[in-house]
Amino acid sequence: MSLTIVGSVAFDTIETPFGRTERTIGGAGSYISLAASYFNTKPNVISVVGDDFPQEYFEMLKKHEIDTKGIQIKKGCKSFFWSGRYHNDMNSRTSLVTELNVLADFDPIIPEEYQNVDFLMLGNLLPSVQSTVIERLNKRPKLIVLDTMNFWMDTMLSELKNTISKVDILTINDEEARQLSGEYSLVKAAKKIMSMGPKYLIIKKGEHGALLFDKNEIFFAPALPLADVFDPTGAGDSFAGGFIGYLTNSNDISFNNMKNAVIMGSAMASFTVEKFGTIKLQNLSKNEIYERVQKFINLVKFDYKPGTGL
Repeated sequence: MSLTIVGSVAFDTIETPFGRTERTIGGAGSYISLAASYFNTKPNVISVVGDDFPQEYFEMLKKHEIDTKGIQIKKGCKSFFWSGRYHNDMNSRTSLVTELNVLADFDPIIPEEYQNVDFLMLGNLLPSVQSTVIERLNKRPKLIVLDTMNFWMDTMLSELKNTISKVDILTINDEEARQLSGEYSLVKAAKKIMSMGPKYLIIKKGEHGALLFDKNEIFFAPALPLADVFDPTGAGDSFAGGFIGYLTNSNDISFNNMKNAVIMGSAMASFTVEKFGTIKLQNLSKNEIYERVQKFINLVKFDYKPGTGL
């Protein structure tokens, strides 16, 4: 099965209580594709960078069997750049610099080889760009997953709702789910959001795990308690990459299999936060992933004998 990922490939400067890293590779497209690459997907990436983007970063992506021919290189232009500082709780941050640069007028071009894709992951971007990608495909993919954020809810709500109506799965965090739905209860919020078009909804709760909804069922996946969290940047995108990578490789989009995919996504996110930027995602082994997934299984596994203690 084929997978195409649309998202920013960029530079990040990140400061946390544990240190600082300058102009490291970042962006949703980078995190999602790296996380997905561990599931034998050979993902395609659609994005745009300036000619300041180093060749060594392209080589790193290609080493993970990520197809980069969909990444446009704009001569004489600069790549998207974001700088942020995380506070002591590591849950809140201050954006210091946001330079859209080449993303300001990004027109996604879909290479012929990416047409007829089976799985499409739309990383957080302008809703109109996300819709354009869907419209430019020769046929609708088997599964379309969309990630978005509260900024678009604040500034482009009607365009965002139009894009949401075209996808199968929406991934947002709990705060965004409440804002989009107008409901405080996440159960009520999920029903309202799924009435906008998606068949499934994933609500990410950061260090408190993630919820998967369809119209009849709910699945909860915990977050893994970690001794050290160095950098939360890209955790949500890594989750998306593990999720869509697993589904692509298994070619099974049943709700039961999506439960497995949520655990895989949670595992990839847990690796990401242990180092700055994409460093940990660049150097994982399959054994490390298997062991991490087992920790998630052990976290919620218990034996219960009916009739005892009640």
